Amino acid sequence: MGSERHNHSGIVAHLPALTALASSTVNSYRRMWDAGLWAPFTPHWGYQNRTCAVRISAPDRIEFRVADAMTNPYLMAAGLLTAADDGLRRCLDPGEPLAASAYDVAHESPNAQGLARLPANLGDALTALADDPVVRSALPGQLYTTYTCLKRDEWERFLATTTSWDFDTYLDYTP
Repeated sequence: MGSERHNHSGIVAHLPALTALASSTVNSYRRMWDAGLWAPFTPHWGYQNRTCAVRISAPDRIEFRVADAMTNPYLMAAGLLTAADDGLRRCLDPGEPLAASAYDVAHESPNAQGLARLPANLGDALTALADDPVVRSALPGQLYTTYTCLKRDEWERFLATTTSWDFDTYLDYTP
């Protein structure tokens, strides 16, 4: 295996936890449910593959496609560098690149082995971050606690909010 595969192996290994930093709002996850937006929803990497979370678009060019416009660039950079360093230090293997569209592969065999999803919402992403000591270490001191407290509060306030969708969908069924 060439060294070009190792420079992103840590990012691939820590994708679920990195998602909490890259997709940091409740709204961040809506784009991952729409294949037309080319947003990744599986933890794959590939060459020139826009459906993958990590895209190698040229030699020495890694594109991290999970991030959205609300990402704090400093926290994201800290997380990515920490994950990449872990992959290099431990010589992690990122696995084989995905050549097919992740969307097509998921639709053809939704229960296939190796087709895990990235966290589908902010709550799941925060749980993945809590379970990943490497990425957590990118947020030293009180930064991890402060960040996750604020983001958990955002997630819980979202879950407690009644929306027009709720009214439109359930109002006729209310006794």
